[in-house]
Amino acid sequence: MYGRLADPDRTLGTDPRSDPRMVKAFAQFGLEGRLPAAPLSVDSPLEDRIAFATMSEEGMGAILEALGKDLPAVSGVTTSTTTITGPDANDIMLYISRPEDDAGGPLPAVVHLHGGGMAIGSAADIGYVRIRECLAATGLVVVGVEFRNSGGKLGPHPFPAGLNDCAAAVRWVAANRAELCVSHLVVSGESGGGNLTLTVAHKAKREGWLHEIAGCYAQCPYISNRWLDECEDLPSLAENDEYFVSRHQLALLGSIYNPDGSHADDATCWAAVATDEELSGLPPHVISVNELDPLRDEGLAYYRRLLRAGVPAVGRVVAGTCHGGDLLCGAYMPEVFDASIRDVSGFAKSLG
Repeated sequence: MYGRLADPDRTLGTDPRSDPRMVKAFAQFGLEGRLPAAPLSVDSPLEDRIAFATMSEEGMGAILEALGKDLPAVSGVTTSTTTITGPDANDIMLYISRPEDDAGGPLPAVVHLHGGGMAIGSAADIGYVRIRECLAATGLVVVGVEFRNSGGKLGPHPFPAGLNDCAAAVRWVAANRAELCVSHLVVSGESGGGNLTLTVAHKAKREGWLHEIAGCYAQCPYISNRWLDECEDLPSLAENDEYFVSRHQLALLGSIYNPDGSHADDATCWAAVATDEELSGLPPHVISVNELDPLRDEGLAYYRRLLRAGVPAVGRVVAGTCHGGDLLCGAYMPEVFDASIRDVSGFAKSLG
């Protein structure tokens, strides 16, 4: 046994598996130790849970800002914005990053869906901007989507608002490949953006436009909606609980995405509930997880189900890192960050 299954008092800072560079990064925020208990539960009034999400968004924004403030600017990349109309006549801002010198012909595109449990965060947050720019610097066109959240400053818009915005962005990129000088597109995202990456594919299959997506790359995907359950099949929920994120926090954010639970068995809401039939025929996937993440095992379980359904799939475990640690701590462990960027880029290029 590992983590808190071996020692209930173990923390991110004392777990011998933790990358010491990552621990140093999180220690400046007090996040290497035990997390404070959330002041409410999934049964608290919805408005209180939404307020908690807003508070969490502010805190996470400050952490992203601090972790990225000393990193040098990404060179050789240009970024523009455009606004498209969403399914509810809403505006969706797209951030389009590409190499400054891309005269060599059409490039693969990555439609990037940021993390935050579908509840918080923005495509304009410094950490997500850097991910997109670093991907673009490898020779990709990268489109960041400012989708509606179920909480925070871009909310409250519960399911399926954010999913529909992401799908609209994917379809816009596919329809404008010639103008964007794009050869094909991959959808990619982390955490809640990982769930959106996977559920966009299910929506596309259901609606008959799956051919527009060449592949899906989900990082530390937040997909099970079982975070408070006793899950013998998902031991990482207990093993790595409170390592940067807690299962209680995960459940709170999930509870505002689908507040009445009416879509608990819908694969376009939560990817993990997809049936074998819904998985069959999906395009190539990569599922990348973090060793010390409560969500690790739900990602690996999804990867194994993809394989059983005949989907070309690769599973990847980033050793020594907590939830999203490889992407958050680039200033402290650039080799790990760069490896994750290269893997997304290599996957996108391999499908051309």
